[in-house]
Amino acid sequence: MLSGTAAICFRKGSPRHVLAGKVFVASMLTMAVGAVYLAIVRHQPNNIGGGILTFYLIGTAWLTARRRDGETSPLDWFALLVPLALGVLTWMNGLKVVRSGASSQDGVPVGMMFFMGSVMLLAAAGDVRMLVGGGAVGAKRIARHLWRMCFGLFIAAGSFFLGPSNRPLRLLSAVGLGRYLPPALFSTGLYLILTILPLILLIFWLVRVRFTSAYKGRSIQLASASRNNVLTGDDTTAARSSASAGG
Repeated sequence: MLSGTAAICFRKGSPRHVLAGKVFVASMLTMAVGAVYLAIVRHQPNNIGGGILTFYLIGTAWLTARRRDGETSPLDWFALLVPLALGVLTWMNGLKVVRSGASSQDGVPVGMMFFMGSVMLLAAAGDVRMLVGGGAVGAKRIARHLWRMCFGLFIAAGSFFLGPSNRPLRLLSAVGLGRYLPPALFSTGLYLILTILPLILLIFWLVRVRFTSAYKGRSIQLASASRNNVLTGDDTTAARSSASAGG
């Protein structure tokens, strides 16, 4: 989570942002695989879906950043089946809980089930839109990368702060710091704020990228710079050819 927070805070595209992003991706993918394994061993189906969703979100966000504008692959068609299947199953499970008269299942509120199921289906719809439209370009590509990374950070924060047995207190106590900190730092209210914070940052970055000229202008400048480099390279090649012919 520290690396994810650092990646959000650092200037986008800077060396520090890239380094923090790489650490975050590696740690999140490792955590997701470990979570799926433990969930299978402990027979926790909700955590299996959560681990798979986290791996999908972080993996596709990383691929989006690595690729060029408009670039796709056959893997994307397979990947979209993940949120589609999870979203349908999560909604079906939520409806089952509602019909049974219960308000939660295994400690997960039914409202959270519908929320997560909706996010999964929106992610699948975004994949379809990207593939049909010939790939993500410009600000859309940046927005796709940012929201998936931020939502992956939200899942990690929720698991850490709102998980069982007060994990922050256990972690700090294990290193000998827990007893020196005030109880207010381990309150449910603060945990809730820290869990929701990635969603607030997600909304901020989506609005900044999609509805302001901050990143649209940069995309145009980068595209123009690329064209200038291509033209300069072509002119240099032509000049060298003329010089060779004249010689």
